[in-house]
Amino acid sequence: MFPPKYMELFNNEIFIDIMNGIDDAVMIIDRNTQIVFVNKAYEDLFNVTKSGISGRYLRDIETEDTIAIKSMETGERMSHKLQHVESAKMDSVGVSTPLYCDGKIVGSVSLFNNTSRYIELATKLQRSKELTKYLEEQLNDIPTTNGVKDFITVNSHMKHILGLAVKVAKTDATVLIRGESGSGKEVMAKIVHFNSARANGPFIKVNCAAIPDNLLESELFGYEGGAFTGARKEGKPGKFEQAQGGTIFLDEIGDMDVSMQVKLLRVIQEREIEHVGGSRTIPLDVRIITATNQDLRELIKEKRFRQDLYYRLNVIEILITPLRQRKEDIPVLVHHFTRKYSGRDMGVTSSAMECLGAHDWPGNVRELQNALEYACIMSYDNVIDTHSLPQYLWSEGEAEPKPAWEMNYNLKDMVSILERDLIVQALKKYPNKSKAIQVLGISRSNFYDKIRCYGINLDEIEAAEDEE
Repeated sequence: MFPPKYMELFNNEIFIDIMNGIDDAVMIIDRNTQIVFVNKAYEDLFNVTKSGISGRYLRDIETEDTIAIKSMETGERMSHKLQHVESAKMDSVGVSTPLYCDGKIVGSVSLFNNTSRYIELATKLQRSKELTKYLEEQLNDIPTTNGVKDFITVNSHMKHILGLAVKVAKTDATVLIRGESGSGKEVMAKIVHFNSARANGPFIKVNCAAIPDNLLESELFGYEGGAFTGARKEGKPGKFEQAQGGTIFLDEIGDMDVSMQVKLLRVIQEREIEHVGGSRTIPLDVRIITATNQDLRELIKEKRFRQDLYYRLNVIEILITPLRQRKEDIPVLVHHFTRKYSGRDMGVTSSAMECLGAHDWPGNVRELQNALEYACIMSYDNVIDTHSLPQYLWSEGEAEPKPAWEMNYNLKDMVSILERDLIVQALKKYPNKSKAIQVLGISRSNFYDKIRCYGINLDEIEAAEDEE
């Protein structure tokens, strides 16, 4: 039995109210393992009543010594990390501490937590972390001026397409972007997103071709804990949930399995999803943009793409022109990418520019970008000549060109290098462009053509003059 002062405390109304007001389950036993007190949380956790368990001996109830008994025997604070409570069909964590009176152990007090609420909190935290990660990625990827200037073109048709994208962005219509690989479909999707009312929401990209068919459903719609082998215990939100309030971009939609197309069609129609292994419906507030480099009408004929899904996705179609059909964009793209990879303006010889213009660019802007990154590394003295370009771009059967730093007898190349140098020097000496054009002895239109061709930055030359 406990000393009288302890028993008075256990029957004190204030003490009982305090114990019943906390979330942790509390059990107190005496030296003989008799249960003298349990609180309301203990009754709920272990599915017992206070009247039914008080006065019973814990050693008779448990088949083996619990931490409450071991704590009294050892005189030490003891805990278990995870223990299954069969009566409540749940897991708990607990700690037991011996109670002393006049230096002697007279009993122990044990506290237990229902871990289910912690698992719920951990699940919410995990989902929050994943959403934060995606938002951080998108914040680092937000294009300037709503993304329009990120699609570099002087082609009149593509300028019209950009205008269409900005106009469509003001609505919530589903958009299908078609274009060859490397033509800029993702850039176009971002232009639609960042010019829409959802610009401050997330932009979530999913490459449908890169995810195995058996995992795509859980990746898109999320799953409940234990939904399949290898699934997280706490479950995981899908890409559609992560895109709430924003845009989901489904790239390579033509590679999606037909069975998955049926589920996507339902999501578009009902505007709600269910987790894999779950039954709760989650309403969606998401704009859907899809993209493909395939002809979906041909896939429909081959029974590889659903016609009803096609009409749902193809409310607005944006078709990106391949680079080989807008070669007037090559000079401005050359200037943009060489500046990006070298950090400065670089000259490009006429033979190198002719080489770039002669290629068909099956990989479109992405292929040109890779070729120019290579050229910037291989260039000499801030000038890209034919030798700086990847070897596959050289004309078939043409002898390997000599690098710029070797003796070069190609008049076009040497004249280009000299022309660029003379123009830069004239502009430095005569900041007034009209005077520089007069000294150079060329027409104004020819002057500006050469400025574009050689990638000469007029603003930088003027800034350098001001510093001097």
